[in-house]
Formats: sequence, structure tokens, C-alpha cells
Amino acid sequence: MQRPPYDGPRHGPAVVNGVPHYFEGWDYDPAAADEYVVWPASEAAVAMEREVWAIYVWYEVFAAAREEPPANGGVDARFDELTSLLTPYRQAPEGARRLMGEVRLDDGERYRPDGADVWLW
Repeated sequence: MQRPPYDGPRHGPAVVNGVPHYFEGWDYDPAAADEYVVWPASEAAVAMEREVWAIYVWYEVFAAAREEPPANGGVDARFDELTSLLTPYRQAPEGARRLMGEVRLDDGERYRPDGADVWLW
């Protein structure tokens, strides 16, 4: 099966109506909106997500030429610890809301400290 072109992440943190949430959606149809499940993200989860993102950005921007990305595991101990701690938060709970939307990439820098170049509409 051929994978579709990269159109952005299919899961992760997002802001829904001004409130931090997680989203997850795996169907991909470039001609239509996709179905996503969303659920609120706690302040603790948001703080850890920001820290894990900062580590990821540092490796992508500053260390990319000489090191493996931390998402491969075993590269950065704090990244691995945060990833483990975030696992339960990243699981869609029973009763997660279903929304229709689409992922869009903006024209900004891909790896920036305040978040990725991705919008969920």
C-alpha cells in the first residue's frame, strides 16, 4: 500500500476553541475533511509537551547534521523520560469528541520554539 504524501501530523497537541487538546485522526483523503477525535489536555501534559517539543526542535535545528533525532529513542534521556510520562495523556479516552477537520501547513518555519507549522481546521 502506498502511503500518502506527508500532510502534517495525524495526532498530537492542538488548540481547540482556545483550549489545549490532543487530537488523533488516521484517515487521509486530500480531497475532503477528515474525522478526528479530540480530548482536553491537562496543564501538566501541556508543560511536558512544550518541553519535549523544545528538545525535538533543538535536535532538528542545531544537531541534525551530527546526531540522530530524539524521537528514535536512546538519544536524549529527558526526551525519552517525557515521552514515557506522556503516554497515558496521548491515549484517546472513552467519550473523546469527534470532529471533522483538515490539517494545514502554514508558511512559517517548520521547527520553531512556539510550535510546529501545523493547523487543524
